[in-house]
Amino acid sequence: MPASAHVDGAPVRTSGAVNYPISMSTPHVTLALLVLSAGGPLPLATAQTPRTGDSVPTNLYAAAGAGMLGPAARRAAPLVYVPNSKDSSVSVIDPRTYRVVRTFATGALPQHVVPSYDLATLWVANNLGNTLTPIDPVTGREGTRVPVDDPYNLYFTVDGRFAIVVAERLRRLDFRDAHTMHLIESVPVECRGVDHMEFTADGRYALATCEFSGQLLKLDVAARKVVGYLMLDPDGLGARAMPQDIRASPDGRVFYVADMMANGVYLVDPDEFRRVGFVATGKGTHGIYPSRDGRRMYITNRGWNTTAGGRRGPGTVTVLDPITQRIVVTWPVPGGGSPDMGNVTADGRELWLSGRYDGEVYVFDAGTGRLMHRIKVGREPHGLCVWPQPGRYSLGHTGNMR
Repeated sequence: MPASAHVDGAPVRTSGAVNYPISMSTPHVTLALLVLSAGGPLPLATAQTPRTGDSVPTNLYAAAGAGMLGPAARRAAPLVYVPNSKDSSVSVIDPRTYRVVRTFATGALPQHVVPSYDLATLWVANNLGNTLTPIDPVTGREGTRVPVDDPYNLYFTVDGRFAIVVAERLRRLDFRDAHTMHLIESVPVECRGVDHMEFTADGRYALATCEFSGQLLKLDVAARKVVGYLMLDPDGLGARAMPQDIRASPDGRVFYVADMMANGVYLVDPDEFRRVGFVATGKGTHGIYPSRDGRRMYITNRGWNTTAGGRRGPGTVTVLDPITQRIVVTWPVPGGGSPDMGNVTADGRELWLSGRYDGEVYVFDAGTGRLMHRIKVGREPHGLCVWPQPGRYSLGHTGNMR
């Protein structure tokens, strides 16, 4: 049986004495332990550009710090793109005025707006429309839809060669040319509801969540082959596992897996591919976003344990320290809401999130948690994209920047 403890009011379950596996022999870990014992924060080193097989950086998000915009991102118009799943449209918001400036039609059931690896295109994943709608980030204007089977979500390999279309309904991970979206190879998956993905620091493997079978899968990226499945056993949590978003800790040694039935995040060792802990966060845990300095993880709790929720639920945002695994604070949505997907602004000052069941977008002060704005959009807004974003390249989703 796993050990259990309570940290800042949040239960933490681990599979052993250590719930955050680290190598005790590396110099930066020794320094970190000394700093932590003195009550100070963990210093995060600058990362070099990782490519498949390269050494692992200390902070995966070091190149996505506040204001660190690349040349392509600097040319982009500052806009927020909100896919309205039930309206088959995208609402475009001016982040300076917090107003919707236009809405355009997409294919059926747009799920996420995804920055391309080279940051030159934003792709709208039209799930039931079987298309991707390209957006020119310089003008904010949409282009001609590209036929693609069942694009629930979209990711890019760490070397930038391939796009990986998450075909949830078809139970496939489709490797495609990262620019033309020409199909290279389909990788079948045995689990149900594959939807979100994260890459190991060296890019050799990706872990993906399987929403409807309560599993994770591990993909060998170079071999284009699933090499394992992990059941996220509830282990006495009183809930059936239903994993959603997945993100790496700054040092890449732990993956956080949001679970909307377990009401928290599982901690998974991506190398050994096993659970190492659990932190309770709030009802209907869904999305995970790192702060610009990598010292905080913003975790959205949608307020519902179902895929179809009601209005004004008990939605919250939990702020987690990824070094100590302690909850720093939890922010309620005043009057209720359903915070889902989004991202942090380029300067790190605001957290933008879709209100999935309330037809609105929330803008939080990323430092204080104050809800600054509620912006009305279409029906069932989902994976909104705040653009531009800092970083050298995008690994997909709503802006997994490295």
